[in-house]
Amino acid sequence: MKDRYIYPAIFDYAEDGISVEFPDLLGCLTCGDTDEEALHNAKEAMALHLYGMEQDGDPIPAPTPVSKLRPEENQVVVLVEVWMPPFRDEMENRAVKKTLTIPKWLNDLAEEHKVNFSHVLQDALKRYLGVERRKAE
Repeated sequence: MKDRYIYPAIFDYAEDGISVEFPDLLGCLTCGDTDEEALHNAKEAMALHLYGMEQDGDPIPAPTPVSKLRPEENQVVVLVEVWMPPFRDEMENRAVKKTLTIPKWLNDLAEEHKVNFSHVLQDALKRYLGVERRKAE
């Protein structure tokens, strides 16, 4: 697993915007209305795609050299770079919704005391598991 990835992206310019695809990352597609938006979305899409591949244990392909790509007239090749450590941290620490069941009397009492259920559950799980915070590996 690498911390830095650089892949060529094909920016395809049309009247309705810019579509972006990565020749080496099948299924990694995005778009934008401006160059800036397309590049921002390309970085985000690439990081998410690579993160998913890492999590699934899929092999990460080598990037195709830009000199081997032949864009069409309305296309340009753009090198897109992502630095994965902060992205991995963000993904590992994102909030996930959990549904749970507690007795009504306990719920009523907790609501009466204005309990923040998420905070209490997080604190209890951390104590139970003996951890302060899970760090990205």
